[in-house]
Amino acid sequence: MPVILHVEVIGNPGAFKRSLLFSALSYLGFEAYQVISQAAVVHAAAKVFRVEEILEQADYLYESGETEKLYQLLSQYKESEDAELLWRLARASRDKAQLSGTSEEEKKLLLYEALEYAKRALEKNESSFAAHKWYAICISDVGDYEGIRAKIANAYVIKEHFEKAIELNPKDATAIHLMGIWCYTFAEMPWYQRRIAKMLFATPPSSTYEEALGYFHRAEQVDPNFYSKNLLLLGKTYLKLHNKKLAAFWLTKAKDYPAHTEEDKQIQTEAAQLLTGFSDKN
Repeated sequence: MPVILHVEVIGNPGAFKRSLLFSALSYLGFEAYQVISQAAVVHAAAKVFRVEEILEQADYLYESGETEKLYQLLSQYKESEDAELLWRLARASRDKAQLSGTSEEEKKLLLYEALEYAKRALEKNESSFAAHKWYAICISDVGDYEGIRAKIANAYVIKEHFEKAIELNPKDATAIHLMGIWCYTFAEMPWYQRRIAKMLFATPPSSTYEEALGYFHRAEQVDPNFYSKNLLLLGKTYLKLHNKKLAAFWLTKAKDYPAHTEEDKQIQTEAAQLLTGFSDKN
């Protein structure tokens, strides 16, 4: 074998050198590939860890009611491709829009901003129940700026995404509650609005108080006493169905619900007024 190799080298020394050079470069290339691959894995892992860290901070601020700080934190990542970050940013934008110190002009901008973030979250992950839920909420929010035709047309889209959110996560009481609100809203739609809806659409959205009641009860079964408004709407729906006994039961629970937020206080007041109102008639 060494003789044959000697003959080949003598016969074509240039080719042999090129072969050695190619082998060396191939080896170096493989080493470089391994280094780059390992670096990419480390970078990806660091990125995932970074996102998880941001989400943890965001959830802490949300639970603490730090709306402004939460919005400032997540706004830094508005170009993110992560659906979990984006739907939280949509929620934060919406919450900032609801603050008492927010002007009407800024509120409108924030609500459309929230819709855009929710839309992007959905595009990034169609399997995210939260992305579907917040997309539906944000479409509903901008309805006041869109006109009656768009508002009614969007009702179908809103329902579709709430239903999808519930399908993806049947244990999310909030999505179930919101589907109940959708049904309640269309059940109590005034006759003149129904007439407009029929003029604009062959089959306008509709629902019943019984359907709404089913969703409110389902939300309560999934997570008892999770939200004062669900208790209030159970009471109001029973009032619509002329069941004063059960209306009183749920309105009393809403009135006695511990007030952690400004909304809770408003709901306590409304529940107390409703209880006083129909007890005076008895």
